[in-house]
Amino acid sequence: MANLPPLSLYIHIPWCVQKCPYCDFNSHALKGDVPHEEYVNHLLTDLDRDLPLTSGREVKTLFIGGGTPSLLSSRAMQQLLDGVRTRLPLAADAEITMEANPGTVEADRFSAYQVAGVNRISIGVQSFSPQKLERLGRIHGPEEAKRAAQLAAGLGLRSFNLDLMHGLPDQSLTEALDDLRQAIALNPPHLSWYQLTIEPNTLFASRPPRLPDDDALWDIFEQGHQLLTAAGYQQYETSAYAKPGYRCEHNLNYWRFGDYLGIGCGAHGKLTQPDGRIVRTVKTRHPRGFMAGNYLDRQYEVADDEKPFEFFMNRFRLLEPAPRADFSRYTGLSENVIRAQLDSALESGYLTETVEYWQVTEKGKLFLNSLLELFLAE
Repeated sequence: MANLPPLSLYIHIPWCVQKCPYCDFNSHALKGDVPHEEYVNHLLTDLDRDLPLTSGREVKTLFIGGGTPSLLSSRAMQQLLDGVRTRLPLAADAEITMEANPGTVEADRFSAYQVAGVNRISIGVQSFSPQKLERLGRIHGPEEAKRAAQLAAGLGLRSFNLDLMHGLPDQSLTEALDDLRQAIALNPPHLSWYQLTIEPNTLFASRPPRLPDDDALWDIFEQGHQLLTAAGYQQYETSAYAKPGYRCEHNLNYWRFGDYLGIGCGAHGKLTQPDGRIVRTVKTRHPRGFMAGNYLDRQYEVADDEKPFEFFMNRFRLLEPAPRADFSRYTGLSENVIRAQLDSALESGYLTETVEYWQVTEKGKLFLNSLLELFLAE
C-alpha cells in the first residue's frame, strides 16, 4: 500500500454552449438544458464501480474538466462533491480545481462553487482580442474574461489559473505579447500558455486557418517566456507557468506518472494495483451511451514493455529532475531493463544522470521526441 503512487480524481462534464473549431476534447454542443442532477447521479454510480481499483487510497487532488463544467448548476456541483466525499477519503488539503468559461452566467456561480468545495478555478480566456476570440469560436468577450479573473481573485481561492493561447490565426508577435501582458496584469497565480495546434477531426483541420510560421512562433515563445519570467512566473512544464508555491498539483501528479480515477464521459483512468499491475480505464464518450448506464468503454492492463515509454513520456514533460527511485516505484520494473536506452540518451546529450536523478538537458528538450523514442517498446 505504502508504495502505491498518489491518487487523483478527474471528473468530466461533456457539454459546451457551442463547439470551438480548434477543440478536439470530448465536448458536445448543448441541445436543450444540462441534465444537472441526472448526470451527477450517473457520475457517482460510475465512481462506485471504480472504487475497488483505488485500494482505499486517499485522493490528493480533484479536477473537474470539460466541456464546460461551469454550465453545471451550483446545486448539482454541491451534490457531486458531497457524493465524492462520502465515497472516497479526500485529503483535508486536497486541491479541487474546476474549469470555467468567463461567461457572465458561469462567473456569477463562482462563489457557490467555492461553497461546494472548489478551491481553484481555471478560466478559459484564450485571448483578449475580440477578433481572435471570434475566430476561435469563443462566446465571451475580453471584458467578461477580465471580470471573471477579478472575481476569482476576490474570492480568496487557494489559486486560479488563466488559459491563454498563442500562435493564433494571423497573429503577430505584437498581438501575442499584448495578450500575455493583459493576462499578467490580472495577476493570476498560475498561467497556462500554450500554442494552438491543429488537431484531426476539428473544424480547423477541415478548413485550416493561416498560422504563424516556425520562426514567428519561436519569437513569440522566446519573448513571451522573458515577459513571464520577469513578472515572477516560473516555467515548470512545457506550457505551464506559476508563481512560487502555485503549481497545479493535479497536473503534476499526471506528469509524475501518479494514479488517477477518470469518471464521466470519455474520461481516462490509470490505477496501480497492490500486485504491481497498472490498469487503465476508458469511459464511454457520448453522453447518450453514458447516461444509459454504459459507463465503461474498455479496461486493460499496461504491458511491462510499454511502461518505460509511458513513464518517461509524462515525466520528461516536467522541467524538474526525475528521481531515479520513482521509475521502479511507479512501474514495478528494475532500472536494468532500460539501462541500454539510458546510456544511449546520456551519450546523445539528451540527459544527465546523478546517483539520485535524471535531468533532461537543453538539447533533450529540443529533441524530446527522439529522447522518448528510445524507450518505445520493440
